[in-house]
Amino acid sequence: MTDRDPGQNGTPRSIGYSGGVLYARDRPGDGPPVVAMHGFPDDLRIYDHLLPHLAGRRVVRFDWFGYGHSSRRGPNGYEPSTRQRELRTLVDDLDLGDVVLVGHDASGPEAVDFTLAQPDRVRHLVLLNTYYGRSATLHLPEMIALFADPEFGALADALVEDELQRLWLIQFTARRFGRDPDDPTDLGTVSVLPQFFGGADQSDALAEIRAWTADLPRALDGQDERIAARNLSTLPVPVTVAFGTADPFLNPGVARDLAGQFAHSELHLVEGASHWPQWDQPEVIAALIPDS
Repeated sequence: MTDRDPGQNGTPRSIGYSGGVLYARDRPGDGPPVVAMHGFPDDLRIYDHLLPHLAGRRVVRFDWFGYGHSSRRGPNGYEPSTRQRELRTLVDDLDLGDVVLVGHDASGPEAVDFTLAQPDRVRHLVLLNTYYGRSATLHLPEMIALFADPEFGALADALVEDELQRLWLIQFTARRFGRDPDDPTDLGTVSVLPQFFGGADQSDALAEIRAWTADLPRALDGQDERIAARNLSTLPVPVTVAFGTADPFLNPGVARDLAGQFAHSELHLVEGASHWPQWDQPEVIAALIPDS
């Protein structure tokens, strides 16, 4: 299903997937398509500030299944290979050819794994404040560490089930990232809060959030194995690693370790930007996204 929207945000697209739809916004333009992926626990709106700085470029953003305006899964619907299938479905359905793949936060490992599996489909890989494996300086946000630890599953469930506790947890985490949870125009309010509470036009993403965090230790194990096997160091695709320096969790140390895993990489530290450099300093990030 396709609706027409002539504005900056592009054309809304609903791509059939697993009995539901992946929601995307596809803005026409020149050069290799930029596929920009959100992380945890937000949605495609984290790129709203970046879009005007990529004028003339084709940019495709989408909500992962279970998030934003994409469909929700049925019970026990999350599997480790789910994200890769979603990304392949998007690229194939929109006939994107070879792309510039932008991964942020939890979508960074998905971007790396997609590139490892199909390097001929990725023109350039751009990684923003993300991770791959257990870097020595990686520090998980407290909320994610809690959700990912099976020993504290009952506590995490109780916190999430109580709306006031859930709100406190989100506000605490926002401040840890240097965001203002009381600002109605800030990224957290625009993109993160709806995943925890839903909104007028979407349901919450709590089931997806809990499923992803539960799978995080296993996913990190697999990433460490691929690093040890030197899969990343033999990747022929050029890689740009760009991190906001004000991120206390996915920090400059993680950025340096990540860039060092690839044979063809550039590292850019964006001074003063937070975990979301594409929101805080979009003009800087846009200049790092290749147009050919």
